[in-house]
Amino acid sequence: MLRLSNLSVPLDYTESSLRRLVEKKCGISPDQLLAVSVVRRSVDARDRQDVHFVLSLDLKVVHEQALLKKCRFLSPVSRPAPVVWPPARFSRPPLVVGAGPAGLFAALMLARAGANPVLVERGRSVDQRARDVEIMSASGLLDPESNVQFGEGGAGAFSDGKLTCGIKSPYQRTVLETFVAHGAPPEILVDRLPHVGTDRLRGVVSSIREEILSLGGTVLFETRLESLLLRAGRVEGAVLSHAEEKREFLTDTVLLCIGHSARDTVQSLFTQGIHMSRKPFAMGVRIEHPRSMIDRAQYGSFAGHPALGAASYKLVCHTPDGRGVYTFCMCPGGRVIAAASQPGGVVVNGMSNHARDDENSNSALLVGVRPEDFGDDHPLAGMVLQRQIEKAAFRCGGDDFRAPAQRVEDFLLGRPTVAFGAVRPSYRPGVTPADLREVLPSFITEDLRRGLRAMNAQLSGFAMPDAVLTAPETRSSSPVRFLRDSAGEAEEYAGLFPVGEGAGYAGGIVSAAIDGITAARNALEKAASL
Repeated sequence: MLRLSNLSVPLDYTESSLRRLVEKKCGISPDQLLAVSVVRRSVDARDRQDVHFVLSLDLKVVHEQALLKKCRFLSPVSRPAPVVWPPARFSRPPLVVGAGPAGLFAALMLARAGANPVLVERGRSVDQRARDVEIMSASGLLDPESNVQFGEGGAGAFSDGKLTCGIKSPYQRTVLETFVAHGAPPEILVDRLPHVGTDRLRGVVSSIREEILSLGGTVLFETRLESLLLRAGRVEGAVLSHAEEKREFLTDTVLLCIGHSARDTVQSLFTQGIHMSRKPFAMGVRIEHPRSMIDRAQYGSFAGHPALGAASYKLVCHTPDGRGVYTFCMCPGGRVIAAASQPGGVVVNGMSNHARDDENSNSALLVGVRPEDFGDDHPLAGMVLQRQIEKAAFRCGGDDFRAPAQRVEDFLLGRPTVAFGAVRPSYRPGVTPADLREVLPSFITEDLRRGLRAMNAQLSGFAMPDAVLTAPETRSSSPVRFLRDSAGEAEEYAGLFPVGEGAGYAGGIVSAAIDGITAARNALEKAASL
């Protein structure tokens, strides 16, 4: 098999036209080209007059070595050796706390190895959540399209399904292939910016959980980790609660995949002596524009082409104070959603369905937050800062989970918004026109102003007057890091593995899933060595 990279093709290419392009490029006849498969696809929109795809292809050809010598732009395809997993030799089933990307993939790999893991999920099952929303909506307490959740953790774990990843790992392909095997669209294996969509992701998550169960795993819904059982420098189990009843679960292996919003659990673990440190993160707002405007700005006259879909962007601005402003978790053709995980606080996030066909496009617009911005040197001071901002947003929004929002023009001029214009805020259960200076610290608002002006030069219309800023986006990543050694264990307790975003070692679905897989392997190797 040979790899042909960086082949430019028109947006409306077909399988037959692609074969002809390859034959011409390589100087071979149709009977010499046995098979063509796309392994990577991206959009090149640098020239708005010539928007096209760039492909990487795997070719099966006759006389491979001869063609390789003839065409120096080709390269042999090397297939990585399959990963051999250690056998499961746990004395008791391992406990996986948390069912976000890290927890689900850790439990799945342990189950595939025959370890019969127990997976603790603080939330309710998909069916139970659907009934909750139906009841609350009928009573007028909740908009049926909102995503408000209560309890300390689990906010937005799989809200959208963007599967981009900034790290290299042999497990990255494992994550993507697992998603496809459980119902995600196959194109995520080739797209440079893979995306599943909230509507498809619900079924994927349920299917992964069903595989865990089919392999001998156990899932405990509505169950919370109250504390760990620790003795003589190692973990011996955990205290779990369900329906206000507590019980001990004995095990010598606990994978903490609690996510970055499980604040009560983090506090409890800190009280027990689990070592943690402050960690930089980012906070800001969600910015919304008309999807059609972003499409035109990115694709010019090609906007609306059925092969392209809604356009995305990624913008960065350096600021004099060194914090920087950047866009994150961009949702083309999506909406701003509620991601509150505590009563009395407002948090926003973003999502898109697979079709990405909503009226607006949105993105997080974030400012870097340093530990010295926390106002305290306590390891959990960043969480305190987050909570203060979320409470301020709750009050500013009207004490009913509406989010404070402001037009970009008003924000830049330092005046409160009294009414919205051409861009209709998508956040449910609704927004309150506001002055975001009442919610966000001044160092964030000042840098956001700098960022908006600079990014408008990068993407025409980004600072359009009627664009909407909805606040606050506080949960981009964790402000806390659990300290662990080179084998992934907590520094002070053997058998305890802090994992994923909540532990401070990941920043998205794929990186968290990879950390979960790595932790499962580390736990298996540790058990096999005893």
